[in-house]
Amino acid sequence: MSRRFERKSVIVTGAGSGIGRAAALAFAAEGARLIVADVNQSSGEDTAQQIRDFGSDATFVRTDVARAADC
Repeated sequence: MSRRFERKSVIVTGAGSGIGRAAALAFAAEGARLIVADVNQSSGEDTAQQIRDFGSDATFVRTDVARAADC
């Protein structure tokens, strides 16, 4: 990988599963630091842990994008 996101921070919403999780893992593989946002705490934490196990930095933030206060 090119590590083209080295020293960059990325927020991925819906990162607990599906396309959001795949995007978060892809950004991590490219060197990004991640904010993993999802309404489901368990799956969001799982994604963040997978990223940390990969050797990248990730923080989970419970977020419901339907609520303006969460965003």
